[in-house]
Amino acid sequence: MSIIFLDITLFVIFTLFVIIFLYKRKKKIEREGILYLYRTKIGIKIINYIGKKYEKALGVLKNFVIIFGYILMISIIFLIGQLLYFFIKFPEFVKAVKIPPIMPLVPYLPSLFKADFLPPFYFVYWIVIIAIVAIFHEFAHGIFAKKIGVKIKSTGFAFLGPFFGAFVEPDEEKMKRKSNFEQISVLSAGSFANLVLAAIFFVLFWIYFVNAFAPSGVIFNTYLFDVVNSSQITSIENNLNIDIDGDLNLSKVKIENETYFVETSNLNKVGEKIIAFKDLPAINAGLRGAIIKINDVKIENNEKLKAEILKYKPGEEIKITTLIDDSEKEFNIVLAENPANKSEPIRGVGILDLKSSSILGKIREKLSFFKNPNIYYAPKGNTDLTMFIYNFLWWILLINLSIALVNMLPVGIFDGGRVFYLTIFALTKSEKIAKKTFSIMTYLFLAVFIMLTVLWAVSLF
Repeated sequence: MSIIFLDITLFVIFTLFVIIFLYKRKKKIEREGILYLYRTKIGIKIINYIGKKYEKALGVLKNFVIIFGYILMISIIFLIGQLLYFFIKFPEFVKAVKIPPIMPLVPYLPSLFKADFLPPFYFVYWIVIIAIVAIFHEFAHGIFAKKIGVKIKSTGFAFLGPFFGAFVEPDEEKMKRKSNFEQISVLSAGSFANLVLAAIFFVLFWIYFVNAFAPSGVIFNTYLFDVVNSSQITSIENNLNIDIDGDLNLSKVKIENETYFVETSNLNKVGEKIIAFKDLPAINAGLRGAIIKINDVKIENNEKLKAEILKYKPGEEIKITTLIDDSEKEFNIVLAENPANKSEPIRGVGILDLKSSSILGKIREKLSFFKNPNIYYAPKGNTDLTMFIYNFLWWILLINLSIALVNMLPVGIFDGGRVFYLTIFALTKSEKIAKKTFSIMTYLFLAVFIMLTVLWAVSLF
């Protein structure tokens, strides 16, 4: 609560500062559409210095900038196509996302839409991240413009209420006289800078996580089960339904004289393969959460959990402490016999190695190589401070990567739109064809975004 109070206080102070700043400099403020622009010369000397001092290095880097620009463009087109597929194919996915597909990045975004799968996004995160992302993005444009001999007329800030962004203004007439290849390098430079920042902050995020967190529990993701045919069910005891954390509504059934629990909704699936959870201690107790203790002995990983359980015999009662939403909960269960070895106890929980089938999911799994998805990691130091820094690094990594991708969309308002137009023009040598193709692409993506928004809105009902 103290973090939120300080954050909102900072937001109010910053908003007042922006209002006073714009009022005192109202004669120097220019309005363009819904934006207010404040032009300065800040940073031009640095841009000119880097553009001239490292001209040869930038000449070599220019090729990589263009290549990665096209890679990012192809990637964002593919990701939006995949998003549309999921929105159409899996309505439950749309409900889980909760956030509209077209939504500006604003403070407290996860809280506004109750998107629990995202960490908190405070105003202080927003102000610092936007400053870093925007400045590096725009300065990269300016440096590569200087490299090809285009003068930087001004730099400055764009305001939309208390929200702001940075800009670098090159001489557009000179820019248009440059070759398509040179223009594309300047346009792609901003996204390339954000991609480099994302890589840097990923390394920092990795180093911070390894040093600030320690394995402190085991996360199980299933109860032991068999896959059976629903026609094998011989009796149903509907009066024994149990509800586990609102996720599973189970009915107790008999299958070939063995007792199981199945999801109540699966009882109507006649002749289909269904999952039947075994009648074991964990599911009967409604065990859930990350297992952090067995009879007050701390559990750091699955190996320690198995070793600790084997200290007991079937029929003995143990106390399992789990962590659920940052709160500890105790479960007393009587261990059962392991059918494979009757001298060993069994709890009845398991860990499935869930692999994503989507490209985005596979990328996420590869980037999380330093974390075991079945281990609960606890902060080593002050929990609030550790999580505050962790979430900040997570957001700045995500936002840099997102802006690098979205900015290369082949749509008019993004740099990728101009890159797409120049590419078609270079290939066809026809300005008419380039404009027509660019227009079609822009309207195509506009239609996709409208469809995504409609599908999202429908999912609310």
